[in-house]
Amino acid sequence: MHFLGHVVRFIVAALVLMLVGFIVPQFSVGGFWSALFLALVIAALGWIVEGIFGTRVTPFGRGIVGFIASAIVIWVAQFIVGGVTVTWLGAILAALVIGIVDLFIPISTPFEAGRSERHRD
Repeated sequence: MHFLGHVVRFIVAALVLMLVGFIVPQFSVGGFWSALFLALVIAALGWIVEGIFGTRVTPFGRGIVGFIASAIVIWVAQFIVGGVTVTWLGAILAALVIGIVDLFIPISTPFEAGRSERHRD
């Protein structure tokens, strides 16, 4: 994925997080810049979790463990990003809403992108 693709991906993720902040009562994002920074932090924490535990523990694993890992990553990210407040229930609901949005706006994972590039060679 090229640089512009990553920028668009994070802008879309920030907009989704703002939408989630509007829908989920116990999930609050201060504004666009907080949402954009939150998207970057969630991506970085997700990358770390994926590196430690493998792809089965990420939201892209599509299992209950991935769902719980996603909620934990969202909850932990609030301590890194200013202007974001999330309760445990808010993190679980946010992970659910983000998962539903991901069904309609799929974004390929780095692992899927790497696999498709290897198959083209």
